[in-house]
Amino acid sequence: MPTLQFKGKNIIWNHHLSVPYHTLEEVEKLHFQPEKPNGNIIIEGDNLLALKALLPQYGGKVKCIYIDPPYNTGNEGWIYNDNVNSPLLKEWLGKEVGKDDLTRHDKWFCMMVPRLKILRELLADDGAIFISLDDNEMSSSRLLLNEIFGEENFVGQISVLCNPKGRSQDKYFATNHEYILVYSRNVLPKGYFSIEKDEEQIDIEYTEEDELGKYRLLELRNTHREFGKHNRKNLYYPFYVNTEDGSLSLIKDNGTKEVYPIWDDGYEGCWTWDTKKADSDIDLLVAQNIKGKWKIYRKSYANGAEKMLKTIFIDKSFHTEKGQKVFNSLFNVKGKLFNAPKSVELIRTIIGISTKEKDIILDSFAGSGTTMQAVMEMNKVDGGNRKCILVQMTEATEIDPKKNICKDITRERVKRAIDKYGYSTGFQYYKIGIPIDAETLLSGKLPTYQQFAEYIYYLCTGENVKNKSFINEKSYYVGDYGNTVVYLVYKQNFDELTHLALNQELSEQLIAEHPKKKLVVYAPACFLEEDYMREKNIEFVGIPYNLFQKAEA
Repeated sequence: MPTLQFKGKNIIWNHHLSVPYHTLEEVEKLHFQPEKPNGNIIIEGDNLLALKALLPQYGGKVKCIYIDPPYNTGNEGWIYNDNVNSPLLKEWLGKEVGKDDLTRHDKWFCMMVPRLKILRELLADDGAIFISLDDNEMSSSRLLLNEIFGEENFVGQISVLCNPKGRSQDKYFATNHEYILVYSRNVLPKGYFSIEKDEEQIDIEYTEEDELGKYRLLELRNTHREFGKHNRKNLYYPFYVNTEDGSLSLIKDNGTKEVYPIWDDGYEGCWTWDTKKADSDIDLLVAQNIKGKWKIYRKSYANGAEKMLKTIFIDKSFHTEKGQKVFNSLFNVKGKLFNAPKSVELIRTIIGISTKEKDIILDSFAGSGTTMQAVMEMNKVDGGNRKCILVQMTEATEIDPKKNICKDITRERVKRAIDKYGYSTGFQYYKIGIPIDAETLLSGKLPTYQQFAEYIYYLCTGENVKNKSFINEKSYYVGDYGNTVVYLVYKQNFDELTHLALNQELSEQLIAEHPKKKLVVYAPACFLEEDYMREKNIEFVGIPYNLFQKAEA
């Protein structure tokens, strides 16, 4: 498989592993209708840190990820700011990426890789990621995504007609489209992204009707010539048709005619059903004499009928000007307070083909917040209870230190949409908090017990705490994992913390609570002998120095 090479690749390829976990701090005054947040959250801050912070709770749970990263046109003014310990990458920090920057493609990929790596970890086993791009990074991104998600998990490349007039300033052709790249976490079954056909289509296509409803007839013979008797022997067998009344059977009788799946030129094809299926559903089969030759058809009912979307999206509701119009109406402006927000209908279509009523959707380049509005609109339409997570930076600069896109645009847009369209939900607002690493802990900046407990459980097991309500600061209990029990000896008080340790008395108490189980205990110190811990099946993990050594549960 061809791979993509760029400056800094070997440096950042595993950078996501060294990014410290950060707490997420509630900003209560920025919640909106917090009594019914429905799991919707908006996170202000660097999306790399936010994504890492989401892992303990949402790893493997997100059904649909949509991102609209900078297209890297050279006119967006984005800045590479990841804290990577490398002289090359440190040279890039704080510098705006312009059109004349000969390393702008390298910088873009160095920015995207760690985020894509964590996004993949957040995806559910049957989840998918949708990435909006244009020609600037399209072709190279396919190579990169093949490496990260696996070439076999490429789902599709969608072209979206977003600007029917085209860009007149382009050099050769007036570009009027963008792309959406789609990758899944694992290989998905055929038809996974299909949608129900609308009533107009059904009326046109399903012209017959019986007691079970509207239906159409589809030929039972496999219409793909590469499949035939030579490689599908179990699908090559005869039907027996009563030539008087057209009735069908798999058993030969007097007055019946043998019908095989043979093409007009004599090619021995095959049926799409095996004999077991044909026998059980024979009532759904119809024999017809077409120009002197008998053919077998099956009834395909309209109820639940689905169609595949095409890879070119041309619906007028997907146009960028539609997204701008909705945004401007919410903010009651005529200019471009926020430039080219995505169409709500475009994102709603993505959500519709990739999620069910209780799924989680994530957008880590949230921009104006279109994705959360689209999720709320989808829930309103079908009565679902989908949850949405948005992440957006402030985009503050030295020239404009008070700039806060997340609070003033993303949050405000969602709030106004809830008010205007009557969505029966709200959201909670968070900021990136302190990192949980040795330096921060030793400085006295301490997370809450709950925050720390969730994180160490994730470190120890690679999974999320299933019953958070069972976390108990008094008993130090965090959670069970198979035959392992995880404990955290910790207080959110630096003076108390320096006096805590795993000692004989505490160990006996923990053993009594969970006899015959392995105990993994995170604590600032340990006063037990190694032989004793080995005998009692206790593993000690020190806080903070070997905190990040994943315990073997």
